[in-house]
Amino acid sequence: MTRVRPLRFGVPIKRSVQTPERAVEPAQTTRYDAFASTAPGLAPLAAGELAALGVSVHAIDPAGVAFETDLRGLAAANLHLRTASRILVRVDEFRAATFHELETRSARIDWRRWIAPGRDVVLRVTCRKSRLYHSGAVAERVAAVLASVTARVRSGLGGDGDAEERGEGEGEGEGAGEREEAQLLVVRIHHDRCTLSIDSSGDLLHRRGYRLAGGKAPLRETLGAALLLASGWAPGTPLLDPFCGSGTLAIEGALMARRMAPGRRRGFAFERWPGLDPAVMARVRDDASARELASAGAAIIASDRDAGAIEAARGNAERAGVGDSITFVVRAVSALVLPADVGARGAVVTNPPYGVRIGDSGELRNLYARTGQVLRATCPGWRLALISAEPRLTRQLAVPLTDAIRTNNGGLPVTFSVGEIPDSTAPRARASRTLT
Repeated sequence: MTRVRPLRFGVPIKRSVQTPERAVEPAQTTRYDAFASTAPGLAPLAAGELAALGVSVHAIDPAGVAFETDLRGLAAANLHLRTASRILVRVDEFRAATFHELETRSARIDWRRWIAPGRDVVLRVTCRKSRLYHSGAVAERVAAVLASVTARVRSGLGGDGDAEERGEGEGEGEGAGEREEAQLLVVRIHHDRCTLSIDSSGDLLHRRGYRLAGGKAPLRETLGAALLLASGWAPGTPLLDPFCGSGTLAIEGALMARRMAPGRRRGFAFERWPGLDPAVMARVRDDASARELASAGAAIIASDRDAGAIEAARGNAERAGVGDSITFVVRAVSALVLPADVGARGAVVTNPPYGVRIGDSGELRNLYARTGQVLRATCPGWRLALISAEPRLTRQLAVPLTDAIRTNNGGLPVTFSVGEIPDSTAPRARASRTLT
């Protein structure tokens, strides 16, 4: 784990003690210790995004990025981060080796700062290597403390992270509204230390609000953005996805090229925290809108042999507000051609079938070999980035590739492989290599 400086827990950092008679201190006057959770391997990309926002990064670990910010920075992080799953804010951290300690310390927290009266709360509890080992019993004690604030507390998501954050649940709309309305509180007890964190995002951040239609194996938006960032593609140069499916990569690329915030069409849980000035979020949204560009600056081409997938992708792009920035084509990869006016070299960024959900392994070997031939003839000198679950298939491309990121897609271990497409007359690449 890479550490920038020791992580401080306990939020807000500058906290005044509240009494029941006092009004809630406005949230915008505080500082927050926050954590942007990510899929495996994506934390360095999220850290780079936070740094670009001017946010102070504390630590990077396999689960995400710890950082300190104010309300404006918290709003900007939720609005702009393309690779994070959700952003948690640390409420408190303390020793809890007994239920009495857990109840006493939890009761000292002024929960009115975080939870509006009557709002539903979902608890997610993890207990490891601690005397308090029963997550259900811990949830009962914390729920009893919260009962004076909220109408209903219920146990919801279990384990260290959402199945969706690990890429194990692809249901796009299932339970989304319930998660967005309820306030998620994460309770983690590890080595008798209890950390309480409140979710500032609501619905998972990959839910941008545009993908109502998915293909046979839809790619999560956060993974699509991560692949684009890892590919070496420069926004404003041509982008091609010959296996576009529901259009995630092309749409995320268009959003990047036009400097559109991925969260521009959705709300966030922190906007319902008590004492928050809505003008802060309004200014952050206005600033984001002012940075947007009218065009992508170069061709973005998404093709697929499935006409139904292209129809769905076009609808998703329209809902994302980038329908006029992407050219959608029904075309098999074997018939791939580039428009004459494409101009500069760009990048091929794609998520081809791996054989786990789609296709037969023998047919896929031929598909990859043919794809490599077409790319070497059509796009020499372009960047290539793809998601690979089977190195034997990737080698059929005959393109020298390095392994940039290892992560999960739909619960399946995958690799982001990147490289440069050689000319069709160049010698056949012997194998992909791993970047160490």
